[in-house]
Amino acid sequence: MNQVCLDQYKGKVLLIVNVASKCGFSPQYGELQEIYERYKEQGFEVLAFPCSQFLNQEFSEEQQICEFVKTKFNVTFPLFAKVNVNGSKADPLFKYLKKHTKGSLGIKTITWNFTKFLVDTDGMPVKRYQSYTTPLSLEKDIKELLKPVSTS
Repeated sequence: MNQVCLDQYKGKVLLIVNVASKCGFSPQYGELQEIYERYKEQGFEVLAFPCSQFLNQEFSEEQQICEFVKTKFNVTFPLFAKVNVNGSKADPLFKYLKKHTKGSLGIKTITWNFTKFLVDTDGMPVKRYQSYTTPLSLEKDIKELLKPVSTS
């Protein structure tokens, strides 16, 4: 598990996801890995943050989480330490992401596991996707952010 300063991702397009191994959406790990492999050489990163806030659907031990995602989905993108995404103890990153994006019906709170945030190369959250939105369906938005900026 990683606890890393996000400065190292400056200049990259990020897909930040709150994940849970025992969630019905956990098969999305496979698509997250697929889209990561497809675009990582172009400056794209998937950052996964395990969370137990929704029906306690994440393993209690970080080692169990790592073994699950590597064994079942062959995940190679960064997996961070468990965080809270809502409430007074919410991780500052998720407070920032929620402040700059709205969920369905304008709700700021994250309502379930596998909520996804697309962040541009300047570190600004661009879009928020609900749990049921599959990672591969985000491909058009990811490619748009990866386009080189014209200097003319």
